[in-house]
Amino acid sequence: MFPTEARKNSVDEILDVIPNQADLIIPIANGEPDAILSALDQQANRYTDVHIHQMLPLRERRYIEGAYLGHIRYVSYFLSGASRKAFLEGKCDLVPNHFHEMPRILADNTRQPIVVAVASPMDSHGYFSLGTQADYASPFIGKVPFILEVNQQMPRTSGDNQIHISQVAAYIETDYPLHELKSPPISDTDRQIATLVAERIGDGSTLQVGIGGVPNAILSLLSNHKDLGVHTEMLTEGIVDLAEKGAITGLKKNLHTGKIVATFAYGTKRLYDFIHENRSVEFYRVDHINDPRVIGQEDNIVSINSTTEVDFFGQCASETVAGRYYSSTGGQSDFARGARFAKNGKGFICLTSTAKDGAISRIRPQLTHGSAVTTSKNDVDHVVTEYGVAELSGKSISRRIEALIGIAHPKFREELRAEAERLGLVDKRVFSL
Repeated sequence: MFPTEARKNSVDEILDVIPNQADLIIPIANGEPDAILSALDQQANRYTDVHIHQMLPLRERRYIEGAYLGHIRYVSYFLSGASRKAFLEGKCDLVPNHFHEMPRILADNTRQPIVVAVASPMDSHGYFSLGTQADYASPFIGKVPFILEVNQQMPRTSGDNQIHISQVAAYIETDYPLHELKSPPISDTDRQIATLVAERIGDGSTLQVGIGGVPNAILSLLSNHKDLGVHTEMLTEGIVDLAEKGAITGLKKNLHTGKIVATFAYGTKRLYDFIHENRSVEFYRVDHINDPRVIGQEDNIVSINSTTEVDFFGQCASETVAGRYYSSTGGQSDFARGARFAKNGKGFICLTSTAKDGAISRIRPQLTHGSAVTTSKNDVDHVVTEYGVAELSGKSISRRIEALIGIAHPKFREELRAEAERLGLVDKRVFSL
């Protein structure tokens, strides 16, 4: 028998385990232990100088809003609706990062790290699974204390996200549904962009896709493809459709052959049911899945991501909107770089040509003041709007400008050409060649 009863605790006992000056590492999305964090939020004044480190929080909490200065400080690495307003008001921190570097950043910048995470129930061998997660939490297994919130509804998954009871400092048991992220509706413009990308994806390609109308539309067009693979940071419901239709086998992959691999899953209950005890799906630490050097070993990798605007150099601002922070870098630049390393790798950055009901072009001479560059001009490959595909890799600045203007909304093209000439970036004769 494993010593489960000796480690099972009440929420109040869990709070007693957390010392002053602790650095609590909370996994992304459904790895967030709601019962423990809610109790912590209510009793924050009992602590001194505790820091909570997290990407993509699911729920608004008073400590995120800076209500307990001197007691708890919230440190974000990727904003969500639960933390965006607090950051923009200066009430919490945001640390720039490449997603694949998160384990090292946390290891180097924490004093008393403790991982507080949700897990699936323990199996007969004494192992919990981090379920929908591996992310930046699993690299700390066996190295720092783990406090678990064991949720009866967390799916049991495979990969390097397994933690033995002997490695757990304390745990509680809960039973509540996972948070669901519904897929947005697919617009006609999304379908136009998706068609342009899908026709450039061959059989045997390995996919990295994010979430949104365009990625969902692209996946919906791949059901007749053969031997697709998946190596992605975020596993979404669109992958389930392709797997069930037999389009995904993973047999052409160089790494994790035959397996769908990701670092976390976030979507609907259908997705969570799909990954539960599914041996074809494995979750690995983010410094493996998102390492550009690992991604680059996968021949025919196809990376598909979105952005808010692109400038004449090809720089993509994907974490700011109108010059104000909205999210963070995430894994976009990891996969953009990895695709450039890979044999036959392709990277696609997708966006609609306009914003604000057609009033503003998203292809711009310069990024909006205050914007952050997510994918650099050196890593960008294909930029796609509903008007076409601009192939930028290996192209000069003047040729990039020509290609980008060609996929801008027609009503902005003359204005963009005139601005390119005014800035001295192109000779006007370029556009007549």
